[in-house]
Amino acid sequence: MTVAVGAGLAVQDYTAILKPLQWLVIALIFLFFLRVVRAVWVEVRPAGPRPPRAERRQQRAAPQARPKRRRRLVLEVVQPADQAGRVYELEEESTIGRSPGCAVSTAYDEYSSSVHARLFRRGDQLWVEDLGSTNGTYVNSEQITKPTRLGRGDLLQVGATVFEVTR
Repeated sequence: MTVAVGAGLAVQDYTAILKPLQWLVIALIFLFFLRVVRAVWVEVRPAGPRPPRAERRQQRAAPQARPKRRRRLVLEVVQPADQAGRVYELEEESTIGRSPGCAVSTAYDEYSSSVHARLFRRGDQLWVEDLGSTNGTYVNSEQITKPTRLGRGDLLQVGATVFEVTR
């Protein structure tokens, strides 16, 4: 470092420090740019190679490759009339309610709670549980207070919406 003395004040020359700092900032910008390019590439890269069609057919047709089939139960809306016929396929665990996050949406029903009831499976059976809803949950016109098993043909009422359990 050079020190220039003029008019009684000491002035220092910082170019020896600033030049490496400038190169460091340029290197950091370059590394950031590379990370952005990598992130974009991960999102838009094409899928890996697919096996030939004949091989995929053999895999589907192989009896040992097929998992055990579960009894598939669905909920079909019976009431209100404007929603009748709407069908909801049930997962391992689903919720019913007005909230957008519910698998079975009753956003049209002002009498159902945000998250009204929970449907879940135990083994091969379907169960329903009321989640502290204001108007209660009913199975075959009886209010439930504990988890209750549902079977084919049962009527489930959540708010003003009535569902039938079908296959």
